[in-house]
Amino acid sequence: MKKMTDVNLIVGVETADDAAVYKINDTTAAIQTLDFFTPIVDDPYTFGRIAAANSLSDVYAMGGDPITAMNIVCFPEKLDPAILGEILKGGQDKMIEAGCLLVGGHTVQDDEPKYGLSVLGLVHPEEVWKNSTSQPGDILVLTKPVGTGIMSTALKGEVIEADDPAMKESIDCMQTLNKRAKEKAEKYTIHACTDITGFGLLGHMEEMATGAGVSMELFADQVPLISKSYEFANMGMVPKGAYDNRRHTEGKIDYTNIDQTLVDLFFDPQTSGGLLLAMPEEDATQYVSDMACGPFPAAIVGRVIEKEETLISVK
Repeated sequence: MKKMTDVNLIVGVETADDAAVYKINDTTAAIQTLDFFTPIVDDPYTFGRIAAANSLSDVYAMGGDPITAMNIVCFPEKLDPAILGEILKGGQDKMIEAGCLLVGGHTVQDDEPKYGLSVLGLVHPEEVWKNSTSQPGDILVLTKPVGTGIMSTALKGEVIEADDPAMKESIDCMQTLNKRAKEKAEKYTIHACTDITGFGLLGHMEEMATGAGVSMELFADQVPLISKSYEFANMGMVPKGAYDNRRHTEGKIDYTNIDQTLVDLFFDPQTSGGLLLAMPEEDATQYVSDMACGPFPAAIVGRVIEKEETLISVK
């Protein structure tokens, strides 16, 4: 693919960042992103909320605010249109919560339902958070627990019911906006940020470390987990994507002598996961304190170090 360049392109495709950022003028830059996927829960309204939160997350991960969005819909002719109505209602309700305007969309017929958003956000050009600018000495802070992919696999495998408190926790995690986490982080120095989605915690850490030319350490016992996710991972309820993520980073991450069930959780593909922020130690400690009273407390999960032969060490 031919590389696209422009003097106003602040973030493109080179560092596998969460969204593109284009400078409009000295005070405004546009954030552009899109994402959509197949249902991961049975309830269409909840699916809509989760898919919208997931799409909006990329804007928050760049330090911006979502302004407008368009629906992306694939829907089978054989299904009741009322189901689509519930999906769209869920998505719109989540956009309203985000303060983001729904301004249109596009629908095509497909054999399997798919839904998501194309989102436009705004940010000051000098306040863009990138995934490739962490610095040695930074502390890594995660704003949501991991394990949602394993929980969804367990739900599909009918080893847990949708109304189980642990499954409700997972669903609530996925449909929670990263808006609060982003807004509370704005008063601190943020050197880098990404949101944890399909590549899992370790996969996105690998992108961050590679982009910045640094190494990182992950503190295995400090990573927050969704209730029962360890139990189900230990039972083998691990999605294929987790193994794909592990293969993709082979040779770059050292998890010798680490509980392999935990490693599965760290590679688990997340839907609408939390923000992973790289920030100075003093700011990280205060930020975690600021987030303590929320539905999902933030946690210090690692640190950035000078470049070593091993890109990421799990300790």
